[in-house]
Amino acid sequence: MASRRNRTIDMPAPYLRRIWLDPSRVTDPAAYPFCLPFLLDGFELDFDCAVTIIVGENGMGKSTLLEGIATLAGFDEAGGAGGYKPVDHSDALEVMGGKLSSALRAGWLPKVSNGWFFRAESFFSVARYLDKVQSEDIPTLGRGRPPDFLSHSHGEGFLRFFNERCQKQGIFIFDEPESALSPSRQIEFLKLLRRMDVSGICQVIMATHSPMLMAYPQARLLRLSKYGLEAVTVRETDHYKVMREFCADPDGFVQAAIEE
Repeated sequence: MASRRNRTIDMPAPYLRRIWLDPSRVTDPAAYPFCLPFLLDGFELDFDCAVTIIVGENGMGKSTLLEGIATLAGFDEAGGAGGYKPVDHSDALEVMGGKLSSALRAGWLPKVSNGWFFRAESFFSVARYLDKVQSEDIPTLGRGRPPDFLSHSHGEGFLRFFNERCQKQGIFIFDEPESALSPSRQIEFLKLLRRMDVSGICQVIMATHSPMLMAYPQARLLRLSKYGLEAVTVRETDHYKVMREFCADPDGFVQAAIEE
């Protein structure tokens, strides 16, 4: 008999429908992460489709927001899945998702705890963990012996890793997956994203700087700035505008950039 955690729920994604900041849970508004500009005047985010993509400049709090969402979903804030903690936090960058999640509230329909939180910084520690226990059965994964991810390149291992999981119901959170992927691998990731989307059982929340990934057609694209979140098109993002200028004249673009 399937466990409560792993049973399939007969409802389509999205499962996480809304998150919002509860001011009564913020102990010190001047402390990080509550001092982030987008949190100062309250915060809420609705999820109305299966794929949500968040863009914005460095320092706006995208990773912290994803860490907070991952913690709400029952994942390790440094990356991984619910039910076990494969990540060595001593090797991870400082994460603040647990602190943020303590002040967040969530609306689920229904609550789904399966899935994965991918952080580029922790991919190899996760892969090392799975390789280490490849002779053991891991109930959370439900597939017995995991493949040897470290025998492949970072990008290939990443794609194999999620190809193993994208057929399962769950919520999948990706923080800048392009850091593990070449441009051609990003195309493969878009195909993977498409399979997850059309399955109807996967909710994806992703932060990215890649215009190629931002262009996924079924996604809701949101820009995070000091003013909060706003819906944008790919062509309205600074990432696309910079890349367009570079592609139009690579030599001239680089020369002008380094002479500024």
